[in-house]
Amino acid sequence: MTLKTNDPYSPSARDPYDSAIDSVGRKLQPVPYRNGAGSDVLGPRNYARERQAPDMVRPPATDNGTMSNLKWSFADSHTRIEDGGWARQTTIRELPTSKELAGVNMRLEEGAIRELHWHKEAEWAYVLEGNVRVTALDTEGGNYIADVEKGDLWYFPAGHPHSLQGIGPGGCEFLLIFDDGNFSEDSTFLLSDWVAHTPHSVLAKNFRLHPSIFDHVPSSERYIFEGSVPGPIDEENPIGVKKSRHRFTHKMLAQESIKAPGGEVRITDTRNFPISKTVAAAHVTVKPHGIREMHWHPNADEWSFFIRGRARITVFASSNTARTFDYMPGDVGIVPKSMGHYVENIGDEELEFLEIFKAPKFEDFSLEQWLAATPKRNVAEHLFQSHENAGRKFVEELQLKKMPVKPAPKRASSVP
Repeated sequence: MTLKTNDPYSPSARDPYDSAIDSVGRKLQPVPYRNGAGSDVLGPRNYARERQAPDMVRPPATDNGTMSNLKWSFADSHTRIEDGGWARQTTIRELPTSKELAGVNMRLEEGAIRELHWHKEAEWAYVLEGNVRVTALDTEGGNYIADVEKGDLWYFPAGHPHSLQGIGPGGCEFLLIFDDGNFSEDSTFLLSDWVAHTPHSVLAKNFRLHPSIFDHVPSSERYIFEGSVPGPIDEENPIGVKKSRHRFTHKMLAQESIKAPGGEVRITDTRNFPISKTVAAAHVTVKPHGIREMHWHPNADEWSFFIRGRARITVFASSNTARTFDYMPGDVGIVPKSMGHYVENIGDEELEFLEIFKAPKFEDFSLEQWLAATPKRNVAEHLFQSHENAGRKFVEELQLKKMPVKPAPKRASSVP
């Protein structure tokens, strides 16, 4: 059945199948009318926010019950502005359902440095744009220096000291993930902060220098600051330094993808990035109007970050409860562990996003694969006991091979 009017938000519009509506792409203003029910809005409105969340204004009829908020935009996060860059974060304080992971979006100009530091939490990162030079030291005294680019990752275990620097024209921007939702970017152990809070006499003993040398160190933390553009790694590496035996970076987008009719998936976890013991991730692309299939994750909450396109997700929380959220670039989504969901591309461009987990390995269950692996009679009687022909058609269509991303459906015939 198709909509009965060109405006799906008019009082006369009818769509019993709750089709997705790209109100941003189609320049439509959502109104809470649904199949003859509802009414317009008389009070104050934020029209732009309504267009970005059409399924909040006019939710599918299948939504029900009360659910915590599972969406946040980095556009709503406070931005810390420094010389040479900025940072903003999404933690449990901004998004209370972000319990297992926290995220920081950071920008560094060419030459700008995120100063030498370490964290109580492990740090995982995905490069969104540009190039970054990373440095680190392992517990065996081995150093690691690498240049990473768009689509690359790095991972530093908890307590491992490291630094980041924008290199190349335009610098860089990246997403940082920490394995504790309570993380705060303002609670980092910084080199300059420690030195500024240590007596000069102690610094002199530690580094075998006269105390007056330390009259010239910063009196407070530097955090992000403008530095000089470094040369090639071979020229910058300290002479005689021991090289780390660990690999702290990984080329995620260079991986061979899992290709499906509706898009592609690349999975990075301890099986191909061994040091990343607390964070696993998938990079997903979905073709226009395709869908990341109905599934759930048994081992961790999903922390999603949307890079391109527009999406809607319905989260099934059991107990007659489901809620639909809409996402745009820069948005963060949470799906608690074991809750069923899908990710639908509602626009005319490719959808790109990250699924990130506090886990050593990526795990998911496909709803279709589960049903295809279950006796057909059992499945049919669960869902179609009142209509034998519909049940037969459904179970005959089920496929055992997992298809993580499915294309926009072709027009299917109805069941008599």
